[in-house]
Amino acid sequence: MAERQYHLHDGKKGSALAIRVTPRASRNEIVEVQSDGTVRIRLTASPVEGKANQALIDFLADILDVPRSRIEIVAGHGGRDKLVSILDLDVDTVHQRILTHIS
Repeated sequence: MAERQYHLHDGKKGSALAIRVTPRASRNEIVEVQSDGTVRIRLTASPVEGKANQALIDFLADILDVPRSRIEIVAGHGGRDKLVSILDLDVDTVHQRILTHIS
């Protein structure tokens, strides 16, 4: 099965962000933006009972300086590769805020 590739792009009301999550890390951090646009993020949360998904939303809300209610995981709830929607924030702003937080 071919791996799905998502790209950061402008949406009608915000942006979409492709993310690859590594759970159970020593700290929450953005590792890199891969050549295909996927953002690699490490989270301390374990991937049980939605804890990593909630930790991802909390982490992105802090990094992007938006309310948690504006962030939604729209695909990939049970896997490492996720597609996240960020409402009311354009792609350029998302990109700049991500880049300033790469470890």
